[in-house]
Amino acid sequence: MGGGPGGYEAALVGAQLGAEVTVVERDGLGGSAVLTDCVPSKTLVASAELMTAVQGAAELGVGRADHRGVLTEAAAVEFAVVNARVRTLAASQSADVARQLAEQQVSVVAGMARLDGPDAVVVETTGGSLRLSADVVLLATGAHPRVLPTAQPDGERILTWEQVYELDQPPQRLVVVGSGVTGAEFASAYNALGVDVVLISSRDRVLPGEDADAASVLEDVLMRRGMTVLNRSRAASVERKADGVVVGLVDGRVVEGSHCLLAVGSVPNTADLGLGTVGVAVDEAGFIAVDGVSRTSARGVYAAGDCTGVLMLASVAAMQGRIAMWHALGDAVSPLALRSVASTVFTSPEIATVGWSQAAVDDGQIQANSVLLPLAGNARAKMQGVHEGFVKLFCRPGTGIVIGGVVVAPRASELIHPVSVAVEGRLTVDQLSRAFAVYPSISGSVAEAARRLHMRGR
Repeated sequence: MGGGPGGYEAALVGAQLGAEVTVVERDGLGGSAVLTDCVPSKTLVASAELMTAVQGAAELGVGRADHRGVLTEAAAVEFAVVNARVRTLAASQSADVARQLAEQQVSVVAGMARLDGPDAVVVETTGGSLRLSADVVLLATGAHPRVLPTAQPDGERILTWEQVYELDQPPQRLVVVGSGVTGAEFASAYNALGVDVVLISSRDRVLPGEDADAASVLEDVLMRRGMTVLNRSRAASVERKADGVVVGLVDGRVVEGSHCLLAVGSVPNTADLGLGTVGVAVDEAGFIAVDGVSRTSARGVYAAGDCTGVLMLASVAAMQGRIAMWHALGDAVSPLALRSVASTVFTSPEIATVGWSQAAVDDGQIQANSVLLPLAGNARAKMQGVHEGFVKLFCRPGTGIVIGGVVVAPRASELIHPVSVAVEGRLTVDQLSRAFAVYPSISGSVAEAARRLHMRGR
């Protein structure tokens, strides 16, 4: 039930293991990850990354000279083209998912599904009701944007992240409510695309759930690029006026803009699924409770992805779905290991993390040695005009086993991989440092950070 990463990856595994598989999807294969979330937002970010590079090109001697011979930026944003490309790529990726499922003989039914007892699913389609028998059911119904009672989206001026791709003109002044991962990514992207952005954060800093050192670097960069960041500010309401919006804050202040983007969390799509008919337990927020192999409280019913609230990443949803099918169909399986999950905030610069965090170390949850190595001394970073960012590594005292890391840099999503391999493989800092890194390269800072954690006398 659900054709996003949790659902379609599970379907592919089920088919591989010889099961007869049916996917029921309401909105389109790929789910929100492909159609309205990950793929569209990161496509938007790709355009923003290019503009960020262009804005720094003059430092590298590239640009268009003005009448005084001074290099200037040589690019402009065609907003309608950017969003048209976003929509095209999302549709293309959805079609790719459909092709993969068809190649594996997975049946696809368009409609809204609900459980009908422990061994059946009823699907409401445009042609009526369809009842499907099932030995195993996977719930992968995702989530949708949370909105405020006093801030209702209209799809024109007050928007969720699912609605921004219909804009043909850039906002003159975009007010982003929420400074978590989604809010920070959109704020960073629109800022790079030349939009005047105001970011409203209810906490002391942007990205309150991320590494504090990384969040501090990002906040400094965003403010230096002209963004207005209002920390310790909570939105109370958003009202539309003729040519814009008015955002009222709890303390009585008012922020005006042309558009408002709501990024205040997600709500699981778990209503009207018939969960109670088979005893599937949910928490007070509506998220489905699962164990390490994706089992719910009902026999034969599994769940994966955002509807579980475990870790709302497409990669985690896909792994939960695969694990569910491996377990249900009797294949070898290991429980989901969240400590080895790598994640990235696709801002500029990117922030990538894996394993144990600085907060966990500071709270005494685990003992660790750490090092923070700024990129300012990295030769390749200097060549590319990269001035901000760092590599941070954590290792266990005594053994030197790598247990976590943070990378803040352009393409940190790629640079985190050697740290992920080290965490997953329980490599020591000495083993990581002995692997050759290209010179010059930003990844060389990962090896250098490992060298600085060398365990003497072992």
